[in-house]
Amino acid sequence: MKILTLNCGSSSIKFDVIETDVELIKQNKDVSIVRGIVEKIGLSDSIVQFKTDCGHSSKKVMDVPNHSAALKHIVDILTGDNPKILNGLSEIGGVGHRVVHGGEAFSKSVTIDKEVLKEVEACSDFAPLHNPQNLKGISVAKEFFPNIPHVAVFDTGFHYSIPDYAYMYPLPYELYTKHKIRRYGFHGTSHRYVSAKAIEYLKIEESKSRIVTLHLGNGCSASAIKGGKSIDTSMGHTPLEGLMMGTRTGDIDPAVVIHIMNKEKLTAAEVDSLLNKKSGFLGVSGLSSDLREIEDAIEAGHVRATLAMNICCYRLKKYIGSYTAALGGIDALVFTGGIGENSWIVRELTTNGLEFLGIKIEESKNKKNNGVLGKMKSEISDISSDDAKIKTLVVPTNEELIIARDTALCIRGLL
Repeated sequence: MKILTLNCGSSSIKFDVIETDVELIKQNKDVSIVRGIVEKIGLSDSIVQFKTDCGHSSKKVMDVPNHSAALKHIVDILTGDNPKILNGLSEIGGVGHRVVHGGEAFSKSVTIDKEVLKEVEACSDFAPLHNPQNLKGISVAKEFFPNIPHVAVFDTGFHYSIPDYAYMYPLPYELYTKHKIRRYGFHGTSHRYVSAKAIEYLKIEESKSRIVTLHLGNGCSASAIKGGKSIDTSMGHTPLEGLMMGTRTGDIDPAVVIHIMNKEKLTAAEVDSLLNKKSGFLGVSGLSSDLREIEDAIEAGHVRATLAMNICCYRLKKYIGSYTAALGGIDALVFTGGIGENSWIVRELTTNGLEFLGIKIEESKNKKNNGVLGKMKSEISDISSDDAKIKTLVVPTNEELIIARDTALCIRGLL
């Protein structure tokens, strides 16, 4: 069965076609046939690019005015002759959609119907920058694929297993009962995928495993995973909490927010923009939210870029320590995401000083595993030193594979 996966953002659609079914999942032999992205939707210089499993790649700049036009380009890629990918859209057996927030309604992936759409829309208050775009993607995709199942795969789903004492905030309890104010967590498909790959790679028993995973990209989150289940994660009610990110503050004293609002005379919307879009690496460095530019600036001796990097890695280190305590020990530390997979500097600064936990990386292995940010790798790398008691791994994430597998299982009624 060929599954089309769609990850719809405000100005982009990532797509992948993956050959998978129950037997292929059991044998771990799923195949990505083509993957790509339509970027800068709504602008005259939109980018449409893709790469097939046979190595053919294409990148074009064109006018893509809206998401419907973007999906039309994706359909044209799939059914075109240069190269030949599909014989027709009838080869697609299902469409899997990334949906960021499922609230308390969804603990696992589900086939999309009217009730599911209502629940996803209701969760838009929790993820106003994401869920409306996910809904738009579902609506547009149903126009092109009206007669096959569509499945929602939730970022929050993997974290449904977090216990109440970890997901509850120490606020008046009625705020939870009335407004569902609690920790939900995000990047669930990534944390789920890389923790499972680490367990498989290390040949340890899942039920006894204790893994700390670090998904580091423009958005960053850490998770404590015990027995294959998430027991805590750094992002909270929204993706703002936790680690320092490209433009987001992560953890901050709430009273600071009130103080800034009073001093700067900011509205709630303005302070929301400050915390989500003007902080993090961008806010501290004054240069960029892109780690590539931060690393270049550090090489040139830029003081605030260096400070931004140090803040980021210090906070990562604290989360590793706290999650190791929550897990009662650790079997492996996993780096993933665009930054986690490609920045040897982040990995080095983050793990430096963690020898007391048994975490120690080998400099040559770490630097050898350096890559170009944004470029996908496929193999797991062990960057631990020979005398390390705990393995430190770089595991390339594959959220699309999780989406495709869940879609296939949902269609078969096995989830």
